[in-house]
Amino acid sequence: MSRQERKKASVTSQRKTAENIRPLDVPAGVIGLGLMGRSIIACLLSAGHSVVGVTRSMVRHRGTRQQVLALLREMKKERLTNRDPVAMMDRLSFSEDFGALAGCGIVIESVTEDLETKKRTYRVVEEMISAEAIIGSNTSAIPVSLLQKDSLHPERFVGIHWDEPAHITRFMEVIAGERTGDQYAERVMGLAAQWGKEPSLLRRDIRGFITNRISYALFREACHLVDSGAVTVEDVDRSLRNDVGWWMPFAGPFRYMDLMGVESYYRVMQDLLPDLSNSSAIPKIMRKVVESGGRGVSNGKGFYKYSPAQAKRWQRLFLKFNYEIRRLAMKYPEDVGDRVIS
Repeated sequence: MSRQERKKASVTSQRKTAENIRPLDVPAGVIGLGLMGRSIIACLLSAGHSVVGVTRSMVRHRGTRQQVLALLREMKKERLTNRDPVAMMDRLSFSEDFGALAGCGIVIESVTEDLETKKRTYRVVEEMISAEAIIGSNTSAIPVSLLQKDSLHPERFVGIHWDEPAHITRFMEVIAGERTGDQYAERVMGLAAQWGKEPSLLRRDIRGFITNRISYALFREACHLVDSGAVTVEDVDRSLRNDVGWWMPFAGPFRYMDLMGVESYYRVMQDLLPDLSNSSAIPKIMRKVVESGGRGVSNGKGFYKYSPAQAKRWQRLFLKFNYEIRRLAMKYPEDVGDRVIS
């Protein structure tokens, strides 16, 4: 059996045995109560964990309990959980004291994407938890090997890359740093399946992981096409929605090329790849948006303009879409074509 086959078999085994893991026996901590932190808390509660949320200022997060409860009620309404939302909230506590993490078997950090901020957080956390407890970072780009450097127990540091809305999506990337112990990455893979995820395991630490590397290559080319004057923002969005967006929930790029015929992509790549943008500079259109104060729907200024009512409507529709696309994707899991239908 090749290394790749052993890796695939290992991941499959982890997913199959995940049902034997009881998240209720693993108290969890979440550091950071922003949009992602609240969503992660809802996911963990729905899976059966008791959860403690830690922040340096509860004054700034007075509404967090009600916000988490609202997410759990959404999940119940959309049949992502059959647990009672109010009962789940009984297993949630908040604290400004990192000592509240002492009994946690896994602590998930979801603070600002800044290396020094994260490392300062870890130094405090490591003083409070057991040597066997997992520390998971919801980093989206910082290499785990940098995060675990100089830590007391680097082997228990694991990258756990969620996507927003974390309580709905099936996405998760589990990343092992240079000094991460295999047993810790495997434990997170098992837990991820209990969290309702379809996790991918990166045994080698690479900046940006899988989806960010591929997504940013797509974003760069999209901006390049607009900057070149060939198309408009609307043209790019329309084409991608009706092509890549059409098949992506069913198949990843490799399965799709298999379905369409690999040899045709081989031929096109020979001519097309040299013509694609490989610039390391921020695209002009993005600089223009950001330097003019644009942040997107949050302030009504992005690649598109939004009135307050439009911004709320787009955010509401995006949430509704996430629930609907999850239901569709669940009908077509990644191994659906390998199953024998009796």
